[in-house]
Amino acid sequence: VSKLYVFVCLESHTFITTYTGINGHTIEGIPEFSAVTTLDGRQIDYYDSEIKKLIPRQDWMKEFASTDTWKEDTEIRQQVQQIYKNNIHVLTERFNQSHGVHTYQRMYGCGWDDQTGASEGFDQYGYDGEDYVALDVKELRYMTPVPQGFITMAKWNNDRPQLKFLQQYYGHDCVYWLKQFLPLRKVDLERRAPKVSLLQKDFSSPVECHATGFYPSAVTITCLKNGQDHDEDVDLGELLPNVDGTFQKSSTLNIRPEESKTNQYVCVVEHEGRTIQKILTEDEIKSNTSNLLIVTVAVSEISPYTLPRAQPFRKGTHMCSPRHQSLQSRTRDLIVNSSIFHNIFRRPNLSGNHEIIFF
Repeated sequence: VSKLYVFVCLESHTFITTYTGINGHTIEGIPEFSAVTTLDGRQIDYYDSEIKKLIPRQDWMKEFASTDTWKEDTEIRQQVQQIYKNNIHVLTERFNQSHGVHTYQRMYGCGWDDQTGASEGFDQYGYDGEDYVALDVKELRYMTPVPQGFITMAKWNNDRPQLKFLQQYYGHDCVYWLKQFLPLRKVDLERRAPKVSLLQKDFSSPVECHATGFYPSAVTITCLKNGQDHDEDVDLGELLPNVDGTFQKSSTLNIRPEESKTNQYVCVVEHEGRTIQKILTEDEIKSNTSNLLIVTVAVSEISPYTLPRAQPFRKGTHMCSPRHQSLQSRTRDLIVNSSIFHNIFRRPNLSGNHEIIFF
């Protein structure tokens, strides 16, 4: 069986939902189910099995939180929570597993390039971090890289009416709702300058130049040594989204303590025409653990189960990182007659009504 490859390489906007179910003995505080919706990399709502309610993550989403629709969405997530628990048990049987911690994920949504007007949808399932089943929207067929997915793939590929519906959804409806939400989101997205800090775990550790809280996402972090560009021993980190919709990025400088005493190192952050410089001195570098925790929380609040680069299944799934990332299209998964992977797909409606489709 050939490997499963799903490409999503559009530039401008994305509308993505990720569900994650976990079973087995996990550490305290990790929910067995979570649902995350993002729009252009900004988390707009969140649900998990611990809090048992849907939480708006952006101010402009709060106006929807008091509606009947919001209550319905919460109830549906509660149903999906149980469904995912059942699905994982079915999958452990298919993979002949009797113990251990296992995860089952679904990520679906669409991308839209506001420059060219091009759009593309995607819908994929993963088990234990690997590809399980995915829909090729252009070919209008499901694919699987593993034998355990053959039953699901065959069943779904035989459901032509449902495939036609999904073609309509990912080709039109998903992008329609993405565009509906964009004007609401833009109210929040004022240009924000980065806050730059120099962080160090202890005296002998590398120094991290950390920029956070900036929008839009384009940022450049460089290092100067005695006034000259310096890229040796410098590790540039990935761009990551914060919960509030802003972004963060860091660059780590691996130098010996004595080098910083005999040379001048400067972290340079450029964003939207503005340049911020931080000289590596003892006064500028923050080295206590509480400051480092700020960085950790900013990433982990997104959810430990959603990958900010829209790439939840490591093996065989290749997704280009769009300039902005993600939001939801409100999908629910349901098991019927003990078979796996039947779904209730709820299409969002700003008027408060929903069309519910079973498949």
